[in-house]
Amino acid sequence: MAPISKECDYLVIGGGSGGLASARRASGMHGAKTIAVEDKRLGGTCVNVGCVPKKVTWNAAAIREAMHDSKAYGFSFEETAPFDWTTFKHKRDAYVKRLNGIYERNLGNDKVEYLAGRASFVSKHEVEVKLHDGTTQTIRAKKVLIAVGGHPNIPQNIPGAEYGITSDGFFELEKQPKKVALVGAGYIAVELAGMFNALGTETHLFIRHDKFLRSFDPLIQDKVVAEYERQGIHIHRNSTQTKVEKGDKEGWVKLHYKDSTTGGSESVMDLDCLLWAIGRSPETEDLGLDKAGVQTSGSKGFITADDYQNTNVDNVYALGDVCGKVELTPVAIAAGRKLSDRLFGGPAHANAHLDYSNVPSVVFAHPEVGSIGLTEPDARKQYGDANVKVYSTNFTAMYYALHDPEDKGPTAYKIVCAGPDEKVVGLHILGQGSAEMLQGFGVAIKMGATKKDFDNCVAIHPTSAEELVCHSLPPPPSPLPSQSILSITLPV
Repeated sequence: MAPISKECDYLVIGGGSGGLASARRASGMHGAKTIAVEDKRLGGTCVNVGCVPKKVTWNAAAIREAMHDSKAYGFSFEETAPFDWTTFKHKRDAYVKRLNGIYERNLGNDKVEYLAGRASFVSKHEVEVKLHDGTTQTIRAKKVLIAVGGHPNIPQNIPGAEYGITSDGFFELEKQPKKVALVGAGYIAVELAGMFNALGTETHLFIRHDKFLRSFDPLIQDKVVAEYERQGIHIHRNSTQTKVEKGDKEGWVKLHYKDSTTGGSESVMDLDCLLWAIGRSPETEDLGLDKAGVQTSGSKGFITADDYQNTNVDNVYALGDVCGKVELTPVAIAAGRKLSDRLFGGPAHANAHLDYSNVPSVVFAHPEVGSIGLTEPDARKQYGDANVKVYSTNFTAMYYALHDPEDKGPTAYKIVCAGPDEKVVGLHILGQGSAEMLQGFGVAIKMGATKKDFDNCVAIHPTSAEELVCHSLPPPPSPLPSQSILSITLPV
């Protein structure tokens, strides 16, 4: 056995948002001797190849859309040059690098020792860390948190799949692709497709079924699919990919595929970018979980943890994407802080844990999507049809008042209520401003708001959000998809 190099109260493996939040809370607030280990850049997926650079890119796409929309308001201008992807990418990289530095300084401010290296278990209390300087240290810890996150998948059964990139590779692209194919139907594929298309890349989205975002409410699925097609994104339904080959031109590839339009025969598409967005797996391949006795589940090997982040090993905990439960950065941060409170905060925090119900989430598609709580089908399954009432509306936001009909984007909201008091158990919104809007409504729903509570809130006019507090009429038996319940809303 290697000599023990260091000892600590709390060892955090993984320097992403959840791990760092837990480490800083344990050390900075509760005084636990804490060590954090990270093999890559601090901040994890979110800061480096996820939420942060994605939102920056979404902002660029939104600006491009606003430039197009400005013509409806009487503006006229000529672009002297196309979008400068390379300059934008380098500025985005510099912003992320600054954040990496801030994260490291924050660890120091909270007296967390940071080790840059790769960790693997020796036993449930001992972890070996291969540092980037080539040396090795062994850490003996009273408690260990696994917060290593995950990585995007590349298909293993498609010859030539390695010629494609993943969402990680998206942020490494130095030049804007002319023609891109994205394979996947989750929020990552949908978000990146919207950005590519808005910035001027010919965009093809390959999905296995006839709709994407299939875990979301049907209203969201139907509206976003229709809007993406209106915007000119090519959606390949019921598709399969059989082979990828190098293309005839440098940097291009040939994608062999079948979809609902090919009649069972194979087609070939030439692309200068193929992006796989087919899911993620936990970053546990060489973590040595077997040596610590930590159990995993499912084909991908997610770590099994309860709502208190306990694994089956009494001193080992896990949270975030490595558990595959709710793979969202704010969830990992909140769970990490609650865990440190429980472990080191004394009797006052003995029951601290994250409540995983009613977690709001947003898809930065074009337009934005927001969702919290149960979908309508899930609510009917859980409460029964007779106990569920749904209020929904489709309308044109005032932003599009001066647009030509073919240029108007959709807005659609749905409130799902259950029980005699019409408790709001689900909210699903689509349209401009949905991301910011959902945060406030999320607080109300988390507090147990009812439909009456919504109705008792005075509307802010003119806004799209007022629709959510003005559904005072009972829903019609068969609401028209293009008609708003609120009469003052502009017609589609």
